[in-house]
Order: sequence, then C-alpha cells, then structure tokens
Amino acid sequence: MLVHNLLKKKEILRVARGFYSFQTDPALAGFAFSPFYYGLQEALSLRNLWEQETNPVIITPKKVRPGLRSSMGANIVVRRISRKMFFGFGMVKYYDFWLPVSDPEKTLIDFAYFRERLPEEALREIKKSLDKKKLRGYLKKTPFLTRKKVEKMLE
Repeated sequence: MLVHNLLKKKEILRVARGFYSFQTDPALAGFAFSPFYYGLQEALSLRNLWEQETNPVIITPKKVRPGLRSSMGANIVVRRISRKMFFGFGMVKYYDFWLPVSDPEKTLIDFAYFRERLPEEALREIKKSLDKKKLRGYLKKTPFLTRKKVEKMLE
C-alpha cells in the first residue's frame, strides 16, 4: 500500500517490475537488472569517447526480455549476453553514483558480438585508448567469429 501511495503522489518512480527509485535519472535503471553493466553506445558516452547522447544500453546475463523499454520516463535498451562473455567492466563515477561500465576493449568486442555498427569517429577514439595486452586477454575469452570481427575492425 505504501509503494502504491508513493507512486500515486509521484514521490517514487517505477524502474522495472518490483524495483522503484527516488531518483529520476534513467541511468539508474540498470540496477533493476543486476548483475549488469552499461555497454555499447552508452559506454562510449560515459567514458567520454564520443559526445553523442544515447539511450542507456544495459547488458545483463539474466534471462530478461531484451529490447527497448520505457523506464522512469525515458527509453532504455536491454541486451542479453552469455555468462561466458560477462566480463570487462569497471566502475565509473556518474554524478553522485558509481556505475558499472564496460572497458574500451570490451566495448569494442561487444560491438562485434552484438553485430552493431561502430561509427568511424568512435572507432578512432577507442583505438587511442586501447590497452593491447588487456585486449588480447579478452579476445582469448571470446568466440572465434567475434575475435575475427574485432581483428578486422582494428586493421
């Protein structure tokens, strides 16, 4: 009853089924899908590798319905990833919060894994910030086809 009344008064917002927040920032929606990390275009934005605003892209190994959702008055994108591929992220300070965000190396791998198009300007910025040793370690954990796509992107 308390949650119902708080929702009615708009003192809390529904993030996802069973998850509510006093904050209005859609970047916090990922916590409803724990374990998770922000990846793809959102990781590029949060790591300052490009200047474009994007919908938050939440990557989780949980069995949830992937796709576009509306949460906290904004659109979010949820993507599923296998447990084997759930690695390569660190915490990034976002205003008053710490969010799990994929490393530049893992972001590059995720673009190949999810068959997403990576803009040339973003690829140039990723190449500048790559740690080659870390990338080689990550590529050993990835499927063969994804590894080949990443190698082709770096040529």
